[in-house]
Amino acid sequence: MSDQPETPLPDTPAVPLSDDRIWVDGCFDFSHHGHAGAMLQAKQLGKFLAVGIHSDEEITANKGPTVMNLQERVSAVDACKWSDLSVPYAPYVTQIPWLNHFGCKYVVHGDDVTTDADGNDCYRLVKAEDRFKIVKRTPGISTTDLVGRMLLCTKQHHIKNLSAVLKQEEDTMRRFEMYATDSTGLAPGSNVWTYSPSKNSVQKLVAGIDPTPEQRIIYVDGGFDLFSSGQIEFLRLVVEAEKEKNPSLPPPYVVAGIHDDYTINKQKGLNYPIMNALERSLCVLQCRYVSAVILDAPFEPTKEFLNTISGGIGAKVQAVYHGPTAFMPSEGDPYADAREMGLFVQVGEHKFSHVNAGTIVDRIVAARERFEERQRKKGVKAGYEDHMTHE
Repeated sequence: MSDQPETPLPDTPAVPLSDDRIWVDGCFDFSHHGHAGAMLQAKQLGKFLAVGIHSDEEITANKGPTVMNLQERVSAVDACKWSDLSVPYAPYVTQIPWLNHFGCKYVVHGDDVTTDADGNDCYRLVKAEDRFKIVKRTPGISTTDLVGRMLLCTKQHHIKNLSAVLKQEEDTMRRFEMYATDSTGLAPGSNVWTYSPSKNSVQKLVAGIDPTPEQRIIYVDGGFDLFSSGQIEFLRLVVEAEKEKNPSLPPPYVVAGIHDDYTINKQKGLNYPIMNALERSLCVLQCRYVSAVILDAPFEPTKEFLNTISGGIGAKVQAVYHGPTAFMPSEGDPYADAREMGLFVQVGEHKFSHVNAGTIVDRIVAARERFEERQRKKGVKAGYEDHMTHE
């Protein structure tokens, strides 16, 4: 008999139980590559991944206040290329009837213990039924870590030269290759290039799927810091706009240029970016609306740069999209060349237009006392959970 009150099941048709249907669940509070890493490893264990997302109320009761609301967190999970189904309002303590309803034989979670408000293992019910599988937790990243960076206003996480780091650190390079896989998590997917401003050239770092002759090449760029629902919705709308304009063509080949830490800090100051270049790049790589990424992309996509990447891709860039956010620098328009070339397309306001890295930091700072208390409790809770893990 379960000691946990059962959460009512959603009013959706039940699905037959299958070993190939996998369940993961969590808070997914502002998207980071640790969340994506869990979904990737889970997807590799099956063919269909259902992702349970806890409500704001359940998270507050068991862990502390959320930074992002449920709609914003669902948006992030929907955008992950390894997620097949988002399930909002999933119970904080994973329940067997929910697994059965969605046809999921197994639950996957990282190699750490997560506890509820009473200090009990959130996966105790599925462990008792031998329906629990463990994957490696992504090291060095968590929502708690990122909140700490905001509250302490530190810059130690910034990376001076991401390309050099990738060449020197095999584990980091392997992670890039993992996140560049396709929606199965098993085959090549996204191309990864690095841009060298001194040579004005692009070099392929990870080989993925090249565009077909029929696909339109679309360029977007940005910092993509804290990979928020505002940035995700912009990318989704880029794909949707291209589909509407060209319904007879295959989906567009979206290339995302990612600025380095120095460039973003120069524009925004303080301790931005909150996520370093590695963390931001992995967030963009896991997104289903992006086909390829270019690391160290310049702040201004000049005519020379756009022609260079067209040569590297092997096909001409046919549009440059930008979201509704205002330009940071007071001098000039970074998209002047794109406009002159007739490539510039503006995406208008949308339901998540107001959500960006600055918004998230403001939310943390505005509720500083609550989040500092959450950090303190999380530290105590983490020590207890670590003890449970190693018992």
